[in-house]
Amino acid sequence: MKVLVLEDEKPIRDFLLVNLKRAGFEVVEASTGEEALAAARDQKDFDIAILDLMLPGVSGFEVCERLRGMFPRLGIIMLTAKSQEVDKVMGLEAGADDYVVKPFSPVELVARVRSLYRRMYPGEASAQENHIELPPFTLMLDERKLLKDKLEIPLTPTEFSIVKLLMEQPNKAMNRDDILTSVWGQYFMGELKIVDVNISRIRQKIGQGPSGPQYLETVWGFGYLWRV
Repeated sequence: MKVLVLEDEKPIRDFLLVNLKRAGFEVVEASTGEEALAAARDQKDFDIAILDLMLPGVSGFEVCERLRGMFPRLGIIMLTAKSQEVDKVMGLEAGADDYVVKPFSPVELVARVRSLYRRMYPGEASAQENHIELPPFTLMLDERKLLKDKLEIPLTPTEFSIVKLLMEQPNKAMNRDDILTSVWGQYFMGELKIVDVNISRIRQKIGQGPSGPQYLETVWGFGYLWRV
């Protein structure tokens, strides 16, 4: 696994590098948003990016948005020293898959990186079950793509996992807690809001407006379902 680390504070960056390398990851460091974007453009083979939010110059939010535009399938974890709801939501809306609030333990961070990586590469689908067809959508499991009327809709690794979970059980309401556990893992310490933000992003991407077909429905007070 190759990881890009963007952190402007050298002691924290060194702490991240030591623990990620100790876990067996190949790590490239950047101290500014400009450096991180340049490294991503030059190397193009990162699996996961870990981005600090509060940076001088180009912010972590902007780096996240630009990386997501350049590499739709890149896994992105945001680091923030703030626990306010608005920072988490802004990071997720910028395209992040997950967030970790400082201070954090190296064990927690490595676990979150590995969890995200497993969502990105869950294993090969069998030849008999390599896609889910729910017109007008086709979910290509082996290629990890969502098509709508044969046109690809770029999804983040987390968005793909949510869509797969719901499309595998169409017309069945899934509890938000179950979605959180299934996608982020049973030891995820974050809040349910991360599910709602990702659902909102998916709806925008599939072109679901208030007056059109409601493919991804909200079950008020419970969770969500994929309607066919």
